[in-house]
Amino acid sequence: MPDAGLSYHAAVSKFSTLTVLVAGDFMLDRFVHGKVNRVSPEAPIPVLSHGRDDVMLGGAGNVVANVAALGGRAIPVAVIGDDEAGAQLRRLFDARRIDHGRIISSANRSTTRKTRFVAQQQQLLRFDEEVVASLAPGDRQAMVATFAAEIERADIVILSDYGKGALWNGVAAELIALCRAAGRPVLVDPKGTDYRVYRGATAVTPNRKELGEATGLPTASDAEVEAAGRLLRDSCDLDFVLATRSEEGMSVVEAARTLHLPTKAREVFDVSGAGDTVIATFALALAAGCEMGMAAEIANAAAGIVVGKRGTAQTDPDELLDSLSAGRSGSSFDRDGVVRLAAAWKAEGLRVGFTNGCFDILHVGHIAQLEDARSRCDRLIVGLNTDASVRRNKGEGRPINIETDRARLLMALKAVDAVVLFDEETPIELIRAISPDLLVKGADYTIDQVVGADFVLASGGKVHLSPIVAGRSTTGTLGKIASLG
Repeated sequence: MPDAGLSYHAAVSKFSTLTVLVAGDFMLDRFVHGKVNRVSPEAPIPVLSHGRDDVMLGGAGNVVANVAALGGRAIPVAVIGDDEAGAQLRRLFDARRIDHGRIISSANRSTTRKTRFVAQQQQLLRFDEEVVASLAPGDRQAMVATFAAEIERADIVILSDYGKGALWNGVAAELIALCRAAGRPVLVDPKGTDYRVYRGATAVTPNRKELGEATGLPTASDAEVEAAGRLLRDSCDLDFVLATRSEEGMSVVEAARTLHLPTKAREVFDVSGAGDTVIATFALALAAGCEMGMAAEIANAAAGIVVGKRGTAQTDPDELLDSLSAGRSGSSFDRDGVVRLAAAWKAEGLRVGFTNGCFDILHVGHIAQLEDARSRCDRLIVGLNTDASVRRNKGEGRPINIETDRARLLMALKAVDAVVLFDEETPIELIRAISPDLLVKGADYTIDQVVGADFVLASGGKVHLSPIVAGRSTTGTLGKIASLG
């Protein structure tokens, strides 16, 4: 069952206790790097001067690599070719100390290898060496038997379908049936357009293009993604659909709600394998006890990290927690998100501060108060009145700036680590939920007037009254504007 009180830090710390069974199409990703300085005299094509080769685990192998990099234990189950590429794949597993004893080598199979030629960080060409075919009867029987023997040791299962044939001809359905019988959740990274082959899985994780192709519906907007996700969920008897949307983040479509998460990527260099990172991280978070939204947030953060790296990349727990703690994925957090964030910071031994206000017309007095508050703690959370609560407190005509603009301005400040909106008359419930180590308010208040002061002091925290900058106020600014006519 999901743990509503789980923090990011606690969830990621659990990854090392979890086992993920991964089955599907295992392959190699090879990157040939070099420089292009001239065009061939033989044909109008660039000449690549060879620099170096990088060989990485690809396909389902990259899912396994992501699970291992995040601290989890992965059990890879597959049939690969009894060839040099297959031997190289095993050596890569050995280098990562990943047990590959459940991977079957077969003379009936060819190990897929994708070679990308890259010059000055630009891919020039991809060359695929593969034979796409269903498993031979004997290989299929061996793989399913191996999967069935290992499923009891797994906390969660991933089927990684790259369309090379390992899950074709009813294999996916057979593995999903084994998962359901064992009571194990199973996530599928799908391929093709007929997702009925994954009927009964816990979820599928298509990208936006794949979602559109599988449903025949448009997927440009949030509403369109939700409609397509619901159709897919209902028609394939899924618990939910996790749709990745490139630079727009991801969406989780459940029976009763849909969550849209903006991307956490600051700069995109290479999207190779990002879907593998999403499904591996999401599976670990789900198995760790995260509720759906939190699992998606963690997976979204992991994807944002790997697309900022070159090649088929992974992330690790420390890097992931740093990204989650940075918390700058949007203009503000919802209440549950900021409570989890505060808990994660505290678990890392960081001192969490809190202040609140309308911050309608941001001025130097605000900046001074926020900088003073941040200097006294490691992370500062700002509670921001919604537009409706500002109107109730200050009357019609206020706020001057809408809540999303006010939140974005605050998040742009170095002193502010997170912003959360509240609609109540006071932020007392928010303060109780966050339980800050430090509560800050302006020195125009006294301690006994500060909302939440008694709670924070009783909890062992401190209350600080920040100096006021004379002559700087929103009311004064509005008065000057009015005087100009």
